[in-house]
Amino acid sequence: MKSIMSYNGGAVMAMRGKNCVAIAADRRFGIQAQMVTTDFQKIFPMGDRLYIGLAGLATDVQTVSQRLKFRLNLYELKEGRQIKPKTFMSMVSNLLYERRICLKPSLRQC
Repeated sequence: MKSIMSYNGGAVMAMRGKNCVAIAADRRFGIQAQMVTTDFQKIFPMGDRLYIGLAGLATDVQTVSQRLKFRLNLYELKEGRQIKPKTFMSMVSNLLYERRICLKPSLRQC
């Protein structure tokens, strides 16, 4: 049996046009030639016109999306308005920076 740490990968791509944006992702979840499912979510709505695409280890994708949604809800409750994309981008950056120490393999706890 394969380790859960080997079920990762994927691709997310986004592009911006003059009056539009597009974001696409594969929906495959598996390892090498083994397919677990073909409907794994990698693009998450964060607002009416705000989306984020996440690829990588499946558990990390789900955890990051849940934490971002939680922080987004707190922001909107506190501020009483929808978040701007640049502010959300800073929120994503801060979340990832907080967890940077987890990227060092010599450290066990995050």
